Amino acid sequence: MFETIMVPIDLAHRETLSRSLECAGDLAKLYGAEVVYVGVTSNVPSSVAHSAKEYGKHLTEFAEDQAKSYGIKARSLAALANDPAANIDDALMAAVKGTGADLVVMQSHVPNVIDYVWPSNGGKIAEHARCSVMVVRDTVEK
Repeated sequence: MFETIMVPIDLAHRETLSRSLECAGDLAKLYGAEVVYVGVTSNVPSSVAHSAKEYGKHLTEFAEDQAKSYGIKARSLAALANDPAANIDDALMAAVKGTGADLVVMQSHVPNVIDYVWPSNGGKIAEHARCSVMVVRDTVEK
């Protein structure tokens, strides 16, 4: 059913992505799909890396670890943006097209009041992508 699954990754917050990573890994294994882990970065030093090249190296290592953990085929794509916070949606939409993804699996938070003012990244990708998008909630409100 799926051949290429794109998973947006924020390496600075990888510990909060377990639900989407597990979902993508399980789907890739089920369908024999390749997973492309996409991270958006800039050439400005950050808490994750000193350069875009170093960020790409960390993202590649992350993809290799995920491939071993789930027994899947995986690769990484480091997307460059001048201002990742402001341009993340555009960078991710370009990555959807560039990777040929037929499914995007991305983690999201439980919606709150601010989401009525500024749509979430998951909502924007789901609205505009020409492929299936699965938004995996971090937690469920009780």
